[in-house]
Amino acid sequence: MPRIQPFNAIRPAPEHAADVASVPYDVVSRAEAAALAKGNPHSFLHVIRPEIDLPAETGPYADEVYAAGRASLDRLLSETVLQHDPDLCLYVYRQTMNGVPQVGLVCCCHVDDYADDLIRKHEKTRPDKEDDRTRHVLTLNAHAGPVFLSYRGNQKIDGLIETVVDTQPLYDFTAEDGVEHTVWRITETDPYVAAFSAVPVFYVADGHHRSASALRAAMRRRKANERHTGDEEYNWFLSVLFPSDQLTILAYNRVVRDLNGLTADEFRSRLNEVGLLETTKSAVPADAGSFCIYVDSQWYRVTVPAESIEKSNAVGSLDVAILEDRMLRPILGIQDVRTDNRIDFVGGIRGTDELEKMVESGSWAVAISMYPTSMEQLMSVSDVGEIMPPKSTWFEPKLRSGLLVHSLG
Repeated sequence: MPRIQPFNAIRPAPEHAADVASVPYDVVSRAEAAALAKGNPHSFLHVIRPEIDLPAETGPYADEVYAAGRASLDRLLSETVLQHDPDLCLYVYRQTMNGVPQVGLVCCCHVDDYADDLIRKHEKTRPDKEDDRTRHVLTLNAHAGPVFLSYRGNQKIDGLIETVVDTQPLYDFTAEDGVEHTVWRITETDPYVAAFSAVPVFYVADGHHRSASALRAAMRRRKANERHTGDEEYNWFLSVLFPSDQLTILAYNRVVRDLNGLTADEFRSRLNEVGLLETTKSAVPADAGSFCIYVDSQWYRVTVPAESIEKSNAVGSLDVAILEDRMLRPILGIQDVRTDNRIDFVGGIRGTDELEKMVESGSWAVAISMYPTSMEQLMSVSDVGEIMPPKSTWFEPKLRSGLLVHSLG
């Protein structure tokens, strides 16, 4: 069973929580991060995207970037904007978007459980991104952003958390995107640790690079510590655990720069090889196994024959895999979506109007609106030890960074 434990959090003073809390490091560009942090010296973006405070020509992996992140964390602590919680605590974290809540437990999970696949993955990680986050963790001596984990629901855990959300919260604010963030502090942690000990596996929903980097940082610390015992804080990493039935996965849409030498008419003709092709006024697929395609200023729907989809194949039955196998590779000539710069990915939170704008700009030839992957599909792929195609899931709302930070000790 994967383990959890409470921790001594570094966290904002309540009056500073809304100013400190920031979007995760990997969902905004440098320019977007700079704009969000402008005029707000308390923003945690100064810690997790410290290049925004350095000259524009500074590379994202320059030594100065990591040093600036550490300096920003130290500054926020010295100004008491951030403070050390004196107690070992767990925290309940509720996010409410469009009136719909998801409620998770903030805790620390063990890096060995990640290594031993008790915390299951569904994505490959990139070495350069692992290198970056590992160095960031070691330079800060802290996990600055939580890993988004999930588990199959548990009534006992639900009951424990329900008793907390009826009490006075530690933080409660609405961010600029309209999402409400509420946090409660738990000092009596044993019942939660015991309840989670009955959960057989956790799943990485979002944060594969943060998880892998936490493991790498721990291995580095173990190697450097001649007196390593296994009890050190660096063996644990910051996580938020949500029940899977509360989570919302949005579509992760695609845009392609050209039609691989085809005219629009030829492309439409080739789409008939994929499935039933129809014009549509809807830009959003109604069911799995169908795609909405925007080309030549018109939306089309392609419906793949249900009998051609091998439902028992956890990966092959995913819409993102079907799209690669039947359209991207054979028709558009995109052999590897990880490396081909002719394709890009657009989070579903940006909507289908954004897809139309991108194509109408002339920079992209075709947009593909996807049906979202389900949490059950994600867990099924993870359970059989397989890997999803890149950019299969887009979770909303995003966890805020800076509300709770885990020191490596």
